This record gives sequence, structure tokens and C-alpha cells, in this order.
Amino acid sequence: MNEPNFLDEGSRDAPTAVLAHGAGAAMDSDWMNRMSTELVARGMRCVRFEFPYMAKRRADGKRRGPDRHPVLLGAWRQAIKRLGDPNRLIIGGKSMGGRIASMVADETGVAGLVCMGYPFHPPRSPEKLRVAHLRELQTPTLILHGERDPFGSPDEVAGYDLSDAISVHWVGDGDHSFKPRVRSGRTLQQNMSEAADELAAFAKRVMAT
Repeated sequence: MNEPNFLDEGSRDAPTAVLAHGAGAAMDSDWMNRMSTELVARGMRCVRFEFPYMAKRRADGKRRGPDRHPVLLGAWRQAIKRLGDPNRLIIGGKSMGGRIASMVADETGVAGLVCMGYPFHPPRSPEKLRVAHLRELQTPTLILHGERDPFGSPDEVAGYDLSDAISVHWVGDGDHSFKPRVRSGRTLQQNMSEAADELAAFAKRVMAT
């Protein structure tokens, strides 16, 4: 795609993952670059795009907070429309990018949803849940979540009434970006590869149905 706020890697004949960035880092952050590389290596196409506030930051260098929800939702709808048949798309992204995708997945008829580090609640505020819409979600969904992610622990998530369409894969000792502690014996590369393996397998399953 030629739009300045899109990156498109991999074969257009491959299963397509459309990923949006988190609240603070752009679509070409080190983390997003690494995940895209991992997915393309597994035979997927990875398309990334930026929300309007991040595109403005890229243009003028001024840091600004995320757009209001209607703008973020509209950006996702526009991205899906640009890419054609939604039945060929897995949508999602990092943290906020995945959360906003989860709000349009059912209405747009995409094949699947992947959320990497879903912000179930703000850190240190477990009472401020962001899960109400996840109880009724119908789109096949994979949540990839670090075991030490402050936005939702395994014990907390186990107590949420999530839709049966949602499966959660816990990334060993990972934080919000899947980074493990040195003493865990794991590495970030291992965790990124594991997450990419899970996403690629999930895409294969939902595309086959």
C-alpha cells in the first residue's frame, strides 16, 4: 500500500495480519518491527498502520495522547475497508491497538482477532476493567499475554467472564511487551518467537473454517 501511514510486508496471497500500535509507540517501533519480521518468516503477510494522532506526531514531532475512541474506531474501520475482503483478515495489535480492534471485530466480519498484551485494566487499578464487550465477542480471538503483565495477571483474567470465542496464551514470564526477567532463563527473542508461532497457528485455524 502507498499510504504514508501503512507498512505492508509479505506476500499478498498469504494470510494477512493487520496490526495497530499501542498508545505510546509507532507502527515501526522495535517491537512492532520484530513482530512483523517473525510473522513474515512464518509465511504471513503483516500490514501495519498508524492512528491519526501518531501520524501527526510523525509529521510534526510533537508528542500527543491517543485520539478519542470514535476516531480510533474510525481508523480501524477505514484500514479494514482499504484491505478488501474482511474474511481474509486477522486484525489486532499491541495493547491499545488490539483493544480498539476488539471493538470493531464483530461488526466488520473479520476472520479473527489477536490482542498482544490486552490492557484488561490500568496498572495498579484492577477495578477499572475493560472487558465488558469481551463477554459477548463472537469473532475467534487469541489474546497473547505476558505472565507478569501489570495490565492483567493470570489469576485476575481467570476470574473474568470472557466469551467462549476467546483463548488466552500466556507468554512465559513476559511483561507487557513479553520481555522476561533474566533469572527466568527465557529471552525476549524466545517469547516473541513463541507469540508469533501461536499467532500463525491461530491464523491457519481460522482461515481454514
